[in-house]
Amino acid sequence: MKYWFLLSVTLVSFIACKTGTTTENSFIAIEGIDSTRQPGDNFFNYVNVKWYDTAQIPASQSGVGAYRFMNYQQRLKLQGILDSVSKSNNAPGSLEQKIGDFFASGMDTTTINQRGFEPLKTGLDRINGLTSIADMLAFMAAQAQLSNSSLIAFQVAPDQDNSSINMAHITQTGIGMPDRDYYFKTDSATVAIQQAYKKYLVAIFLLTGSDSGLAQKNAALVYNIEKQLAASHKTNIELRDIKGNFHKVALANLNKQQANIGWTTYLHNLGATMDSLDVAQPGYYEKLNTLLKSIPLGDWKIYLKANYLSSYADYLSKPFVDASFAYSKTLTGQTMQKTRGEVMAGAVDSYLGMALAQLYTKLYFPEAAKKRMLELVNNLQKAFSNRVDQLDWMSDSTKQKAKEKLFAITKKIGYPDKWREYNKVTIVRNKYFENVISAAANNFQYELAKLGKPVDRTEWYTTPSTVTAYNNPFANEIVFPAGILQSPYFDNNADDALNYGGIGMVIGHELTHTFDDQGAQFDKYGNVKNWWTPADFEKFKARTKQVIDLYSTFTVLDSVHVKGALTVGENTADISGVAVALDAFKMTKQGQDTTRIGGFTPIQRFFFSVARIWRVKMKDEYLRYWVNNDPHSPPMWRVNGSLMNTPDFYPAFNVKPGERMYLDNDKRIKIW
Repeated sequence: MKYWFLLSVTLVSFIACKTGTTTENSFIAIEGIDSTRQPGDNFFNYVNVKWYDTAQIPASQSGVGAYRFMNYQQRLKLQGILDSVSKSNNAPGSLEQKIGDFFASGMDTTTINQRGFEPLKTGLDRINGLTSIADMLAFMAAQAQLSNSSLIAFQVAPDQDNSSINMAHITQTGIGMPDRDYYFKTDSATVAIQQAYKKYLVAIFLLTGSDSGLAQKNAALVYNIEKQLAASHKTNIELRDIKGNFHKVALANLNKQQANIGWTTYLHNLGATMDSLDVAQPGYYEKLNTLLKSIPLGDWKIYLKANYLSSYADYLSKPFVDASFAYSKTLTGQTMQKTRGEVMAGAVDSYLGMALAQLYTKLYFPEAAKKRMLELVNNLQKAFSNRVDQLDWMSDSTKQKAKEKLFAITKKIGYPDKWREYNKVTIVRNKYFENVISAAANNFQYELAKLGKPVDRTEWYTTPSTVTAYNNPFANEIVFPAGILQSPYFDNNADDALNYGGIGMVIGHELTHTFDDQGAQFDKYGNVKNWWTPADFEKFKARTKQVIDLYSTFTVLDSVHVKGALTVGENTADISGVAVALDAFKMTKQGQDTTRIGGFTPIQRFFFSVARIWRVKMKDEYLRYWVNNDPHSPPMWRVNGSLMNTPDFYPAFNVKPGERMYLDNDKRIKIW
């Protein structure tokens, strides 16, 4: 999955490396298979339904099981580290002091509740004192320096045309709900979310002194402005167009085109110096430029108050946290707030994550795992190369370019070679809000310092303790943090079938992203540059269209279907990821054997592992949220969609015509 859409998966503690074992009792048993079901009807259920029917979703979570929901268990591990560190006598300014005191300050809910919204009063007074649009934009720039965007979303990232240099990008923003479509859809589930969001806006105005009538009026005004901004937003599907979301513009020209924004002044206030920048979604900023003139300053001030309060609500007293949760409960189905310890483990990971990860990896990531993981990655890379050689739809010249890109991939495993420092962050044990501000300001300056500079290709875009994996097309790299390298995805004590069907599938998935509908547009250096023959690329697009069409037929809830056009990149990576992992498994001793373990063949165990790593149960509300916003298909369809396109799956489980997962051979999708 792409580096901007991180994959979350499951974890259990590591056990020591053990290889060369041949006795059946040494292998991990596959439990929970429902032999009363036909595997060819719904393989996900065949493997997981016994677990699914008994699994209980914790009230503080929106789902349970593997995949991203196991970050819940990971946060408990981090909480244990933080609880210990926060009670130690740490040297001032040390890594342990910063993360320990940050954690302690957030756990001090007595002080936080006593302060109410006092930490925001200076900012609210400044909003009240704004006398012009220029003043308003200066306030916005000051907030952006604290990593709090309102109407302008600024970031520093590689130049698509020259991925070795960082440049400025501005992207669409300005709305409070997850996506533009939430403002326009009229189905009952979306209307309920709209009403919950409006109630939230009312609540934060009430909590800062407005009477009921004024709070209602202000909330309606804010919602109306957001809806106007949302109308200019590109959809989630339109945002997948790599070239269509990159527009390099000279700053001088942008100033002329959008004079109401005053880009030169805004960027100066931000501390950013440049001659040109990428306006990723021009339609949004054209709309903003118009609205800055047509909407009265008084209305904008109310909008800014709502944005300001909402941005910091979770760092304030309990009434603000409760109001925020009441809205998210409707959005995700989570019925109870997370424990304070879990919340703070997440907050420390967000603001001081590379410091916390140093302690985590020392405790939980053995070097033996890194060596074994690199071996797996290299084996899958060879298997992918062999598959490229065998493609019947690609010319030899494009195959050569594809293999050059494949073997140019950088592999990052476990944790970075050098750790980020937090020397400029000041942490005080009894000032949680100020700690957040200090860390947020440091994060902004950390990013701003990259502007116009060479890209640091050693940098990681996730913390090593996070249960995730990603592909970064701008650097042509795949990354597997320590957090993912745990069972059932990766286990040094497991046989190859489980590891290749588990982390092997994830490795294959990430390798394939290098060649999905988006990744295929980047060359081996990470530049958006065509390396295909025109005929080959047309054949490639025809095959990705097959993926869109197939997944669009999958029904999730009632009339809710998987969005094939939104999930095409991830689905392509799933289909090919399984295929590449299986080819690599067949290169191993076990993959060439037929010896049964627990009654199952090695190939069957491989497929069981594929299904087991996506073992998830979630609330219907969260499933709807997922389908609307996530570029991945829900877990059941990640399993069934990929396996129904895997030829070896059919004889392994005697899948026959008439069973729901059966596809005629000529309809099975093969891209890579």
